[in-house]
Parts: sequence; C-alpha cells; structure tokens
Amino acid sequence: MVTDQQVKLLFKLVNGKKRARSTAAAKAGMSENTARKYLRAGKLPSEMKTERTYRTRPDAFADVWGEVLPYLEENPGLEVKAVFEDLQRRHPGRFHSGQLRTLQRRVKRWRAEAGPGKEVFFDQAYEPGERAQSDFTCMNKLGVTIQGQPFKHMLFHFVLAYSNWEAGTIGKSESFEALSEGCRTRSRSWVVCPSCTRPTR
Repeated sequence: MVTDQQVKLLFKLVNGKKRARSTAAAKAGMSENTARKYLRAGKLPSEMKTERTYRTRPDAFADVWGEVLPYLEENPGLEVKAVFEDLQRRHPGRFHSGQLRTLQRRVKRWRAEAGPGKEVFFDQAYEPGERAQSDFTCMNKLGVTIQGQPFKHMLFHFVLAYSNWEAGTIGKSESFEALSEGCRTRSRSWVVCPSCTRPTR
C-alpha cells in the first residue's frame, strides 16, 4: 500500500527535476502504473479514499441473526466466539472458522447501535493531602484468640487517596470515637514530603 509520504516524494521528484517517471517511481518505492495513477489524479492516497457503503459479499449470518439476537440481549457481556461456536454446533458445515471475524464485526455494530449503554463513570483526580478514605471491617469471623479467649474486634482501615498509602488500627466498635482515634493515630504516623508530595513514614 502506497503512503502519502511516498506520493509526496514522487511529486517532488517529478516536478522538481526533469526526471523520467520510471526513475521517480522507483525512488518513491512504487510501480510505474501506480505512479501514473497518482500523477494523473494530483492527489495523495488519503485524499482519494472513499467510504464504502456496500457489501462485497452476501451476509452469511442474515438467516440466523434472529437466533443470535436473544443471546446478546440476555447476556450483554457474552463473547462472540461462544455464539459462533454455538451456531457451528446447531448448523453443522454451514459456518467455517474464517467467518468468526464477520460475526464479531456484526455484533460490534449491533452493540454500538442497539446494544446496552456503557457504564458511565467519572474519573476522579486526587490532589496530595486533600482526601483520605476510611472504613471499618468486623474481624470476628476470623476466630482470633488471645490466651485461648476470643478477641472480638474491628479493623479500622485508612487510605490516602492520592498515594494509596494505607494503614490499619484495631478498634472495639464502629463508633465516632473509634473513627476519630484511628484518624488521629494515622495522621501522627505519616507526613507529606514537600519535594515529592507523597506521604513518607
């Protein structure tokens, strides 16, 4: 495939000097016929591309699309390969492995036009020293014992959102006092380095 750069070089070689087209084509890395085509058109390959709106061959999945659609509607994350293998089982000898890509393109087009909407999420940008996250987790199911006695406790988990630096402390209950104590303990155990704006111990 001829690139825009090759055709630009061809134009430069032919227009800049009186050089034979065959020599200019060879220097630009293309055949004489290809060079003649671009010299006549006076356009670059990217300017000559036209969007194809027609099919080059009949749609092999037109008859079975009604079978495929319910699967896709019920299972939005279903892999097209699994659907294709199912079609091959139900219609022996009708579909060959080279047609998988055709089905994948058709399903991709359907998902873009009529499929389920994509999950919307808002990317969060964190600044150093601006935000922290915390949570309590009940640890009783682990069956921790001290001197044979069950140790009923909760874990207070603390994370700095920017750096993902995290730490934990033990608390007796999920209360405001435990939250305050956990935050105070954590804030004393880290400082922000002014040169790198990331917490250090």
